[in-house]
This record gives sequence, structure tokens and C-alpha cells, in this order.
Amino acid sequence: MNFGDWEQNRYFRQILLMGVGEEGQRKLAQAKVLVIGTGGLGSPVLYYLAAAGVGTIGIVDNDHVDITNLQRQFLHWEKDLSRLKTESAVEKLRAFNSTLQYIPYTNRLTEDNVETLIGEYQLVIAAVDNRETREILNRACYRIGIPWIDGGIREYTGTVTVFLPPKGPCYECIYGTHAVRPKGPIPLLGALPGVIGSIEAMEGIKLILSIGIPMAGRVLTYNAWTGRFDEFIPSQDPGCPICGMKG
Repeated sequence: MNFGDWEQNRYFRQILLMGVGEEGQRKLAQAKVLVIGTGGLGSPVLYYLAAAGVGTIGIVDNDHVDITNLQRQFLHWEKDLSRLKTESAVEKLRAFNSTLQYIPYTNRLTEDNVETLIGEYQLVIAAVDNRETREILNRACYRIGIPWIDGGIREYTGTVTVFLPPKGPCYECIYGTHAVRPKGPIPLLGALPGVIGSIEAMEGIKLILSIGIPMAGRVLTYNAWTGRFDEFIPSQDPGCPICGMKG
């Protein structure tokens, strides 16, 4: 792919970077990333992938825009109330960067459709609010061998980690023995998913470009109350049914 003046000017600042350049920008243009969720985490993830010039972005969400979303989901506006979130998201992203391909999927990710949905993509970014979807995604990505990135938020705390199959630890190793969170709305400040989603997007861009040190085997935590970032190194479960025999 040859860049014209439009692309050269649009991506000028990142083309200047060591590790990117025109070759890296071509990698971004040829990349295919699937984002699960268009909400508080998905909004910054999708905007920053589009801003970077990721050529094909798949968008999975079966929900409709609700007034309670607008406190944090800045991809959706007041005029979008009751619209499918995928429609709202694609409209904004096309207006933001019309040169990219956006593929909406208006169905919930399940065990039955997960491999079909993720199979055409080189990377999956989870921007979801429930453990069930993460578990489905973790199993499928390890079966197929597709990297995936997870972000989580609750109250004043957020987490990010990267999974690189077949290497562990996987999501099951880290969270499989933890208590399931109570059902119901997750209390949080709207800026928190902006922080965590931006980090997810950054990790995704690093993986596409094969630069830096991915957050694999580490869980980054951000405490908005104290303004501190920390990380912990989870152990791989040698008996994990998903990655124990592969890591």
C-alpha cells in the first residue's frame, strides 16, 4: 500500500515514531481487530483504533443506547437513544475516519457463534462487563490461537491484561477461583473506563506493530481513588484445562 498526502499528514505524528514509520502504518492499515462491546470501555478502544488507522474493525454489541449509558459511553449521544449501539458506533467512527472498514455484528457473543465471529480477526479486545463473555472468549481464543486483551472496571478500580495463546496464564488461571461479582449495575465514575479502554487500545496497537513489551502475564491495576498504578504477576495453573498443557 502506498500512502498519499492524506495518509501521510493524518498519521504524521506516529509515522515519526521509532517502531512505527511507514512500514508500521501499513501494518495498522492491514490489521483486523474485533472489539466486543461499544460501551464505556469500547468507546475509547474504538476511537483510538480508528485514530491509529487500524484498517478493519469489527464491532460486536446487541444492546441499544440507554440514557444511563451517556454518563461514560461517549461514542453514543442523546440523539442515539434507543438505537442499536452498533449503528450508533459505526456512524460516529465513519465520521471520524472514513477511510477504514467497520463491520458491525448485532448479536451477543455466545459459545455457538464465538469462533465464527473471532475467526477472521488477528486480535480481539474485550470491552465487556460480565464474566461469562470473558470466559467464552478465553476458551475460544485459546482453541484458535488468537491474542485477546481484557479490561475490567468497578467503582474506582480498573484492570488490564493481555493474553497470548498458547502461553499462560489465561483468564481462567487468574480468575477461575475468584468469587463471581454480584449481579446488577456496576457503580463507577465515567472517566475510569476512559483510562482503562485507552490502555487496552494501546496494548492492541503494540501487538499489531510488534513493539514494546506486551502486558502478557501481568495484570495492571489502576486505583482512581489514590491515583496509583500497580501490577501483579499471576501464576499459571498447571492443571488449567485451557492453557495448562500449552503454556
